[in-house]
Amino acid sequence: MTRVFPASLFGQTLLALLVGLVISHAAGSWIYSLDREQAVRAVGGFAAAQRMANLVRLVQDTPPEARPRIVTALSDPTFRVALSAQAPAMTSADGNADVADAIAGFLADQLSIGGAQRPLVSASPGGPMSAFGGLRPMMGRGPMMHGFGSFGPFGGFRDLQVAVPLTDGQWLSFTTALPQGGPAVSRQFLLSMALMAIMLLAVSVWVVRRVTAPLASLSAAAEKLGNDLNALPMPEAGTVEMQQASRAFNNMQARLRALVENRTRILAAISHDLRTPLTLLRLRTETVEDVPERDRMLATIAEMDAMIAATLEYARDESIAEPRRRTDVTALLASVVDDMADLGLPVVMEPAQPIICDCQPAALKRALINLIDNAVKYGKRARTTISSANHLVEITIDDDGPGIPEAELERVFQPFYRVESSRSRETGGIGLGLAIALSTIQAHRGQLTISNRAEGGLRACVSLEG
Repeated sequence: MTRVFPASLFGQTLLALLVGLVISHAAGSWIYSLDREQAVRAVGGFAAAQRMANLVRLVQDTPPEARPRIVTALSDPTFRVALSAQAPAMTSADGNADVADAIAGFLADQLSIGGAQRPLVSASPGGPMSAFGGLRPMMGRGPMMHGFGSFGPFGGFRDLQVAVPLTDGQWLSFTTALPQGGPAVSRQFLLSMALMAIMLLAVSVWVVRRVTAPLASLSAAAEKLGNDLNALPMPEAGTVEMQQASRAFNNMQARLRALVENRTRILAAISHDLRTPLTLLRLRTETVEDVPERDRMLATIAEMDAMIAATLEYARDESIAEPRRRTDVTALLASVVDDMADLGLPVVMEPAQPIICDCQPAALKRALINLIDNAVKYGKRARTTISSANHLVEITIDDDGPGIPEAELERVFQPFYRVESSRSRETGGIGLGLAIALSTIQAHRGQLTISNRAEGGLRACVSLEG
């Protein structure tokens, strides 16, 4: 399914700003076109009224016998002039009474007409052909209309009809149209809107990036904290809210570090306190004359001592971060296999090319030792391979054991958990080897998985970033 909205905070914020920008521009354009239309009509109306006043003066000063010829010469398809003996019948103002009164008052002032014989004015909507076309006189369609009806051929305008009384009782009538404001969307208008949109978009991108960038820093710091409790604290910079978040994050990191360090110190103290009575028990056991009983007691003491040492090592590995450096992981794995093979353990490794990886060599070596040792103890033998692809280093360790029930594959990584429930020293350790290995691999931003092989046995797979 295609994602409609962006997933990131930056994308969502920028989208909201863009939608608001489009809506505001559309609303502004609409308001501008309405205001422009009103202004053009007002200017056009009073310009037409001024022309009418001048023509009335001209006809007024013309002898009566010459007036029809003058009126015919003054009339054109866009400005119709007529002379009549009586006041013409005017159409309704159609809701534009204010406009009609304003033009009538203007003509009366210009011509000094008072009393009951005031100019008659009517403003009405244009014909059905109204549509952003401007004044387009239609020539060659038969004789032009006379009188004061709707100016049908000149659609898209608001008709203006005016009748002015002359001093001798005749009426001079005019029919014209107020011009429209023209297209609301022009090339210059689009260009100005585009320039404003680009400037606003650039500023919006900068502002949103500045606001959301600290969140990426917070995410990176959280990831570093998950891998290393001793990572450098976040810089407390940026906005007030970001400074508060950084300060809270640094305080949390300090508390976590103190918690782990306190746990390690407590475990070390417990280890020291337990080893003292264990040493006394070992000394007293040496005096037992029954050899079989003495050997069993010494074995039990050794097991307790090993449990204490493993527990302390597990806590220490989680709290102490070894410096990373570029290491040949192939050579590191080969050294582990050679050392265990020298001890007579059935461990082999397939030949592989050198693979360089940024890691903590000592910690990674301990994890590999635990995994291989686990394969030898429970699976009779261990076969290891290493390869690199797509910037990932993959190490596999196979054994020939009975495998593990699918329901327990995830539980084996829990500290002190063992599939073999007897916990005897002959059948395995104390259940910390896999937990230590998982903690180390995760500290390398890697993954450790265990699965049953189809041909039998287990496969431990370690994936590290190359």
